[in-house]
Amino acid sequence: MGQFETRLAELGVILPDAPAPAANYVPYVRVGDILHVSGQISKEGDILITGRLGDDMETSAGAAAARACAIALLSQVKAACDGDLDRLVRVVKLTGFVNSTPDYVEQPAVINGASDFLGEALGEAGKHARSAVSAASLPFGVAVEIEGIFQIR
Repeated sequence: MGQFETRLAELGVILPDAPAPAANYVPYVRVGDILHVSGQISKEGDILITGRLGDDMETSAGAAAARACAIALLSQVKAACDGDLDRLVRVVKLTGFVNSTPDYVEQPAVINGASDFLGEALGEAGKHARSAVSAASLPFGVAVEIEGIFQIR
C-alpha cells in the first residue's frame, strides 16, 4: 500500500472499485500527464445520495455527498494509474455541481466536503483550483456531481 492509500486508511477510507460509466462515455481520458475524470455522482456503496440543497437537504449533508464524490474520483485516478494511487502528482481542478433551489447560495460550502477531504487525504497534492455551481437537476436526482482534472506520472 502506497503513501496515499495508507493515509486514506488512517482516515478510515478504503477506495472502492472505480464506478462504471452510467451512459455513453468513458470514466477518464489521459492526455500526457493530465487525467480528466468524468463527473462522479454522490453515492455510498450502491445507494445514491439524493436530495436538493435548499429544499430537503442541509448543507452538511451536501458536504458529505461531495466527500463521497471525491472518494469516487480517487477510485478513478487509481484505476487510470494501474492501481498505483501514488502516481498522482496533484489534484489540478474540481468542478462541482450542486442540485439546489434557485435561492440556495451555499454551493461552495457543499463542495468544501470534497476539497477538505482531498486536502486531508493528500496534503499539498490535494490543493486545487475549483468551481462550485448550482444545477436545477442532476442525474438520478443525486445531490452532488464532481468532475476533476489531475496530474499523474
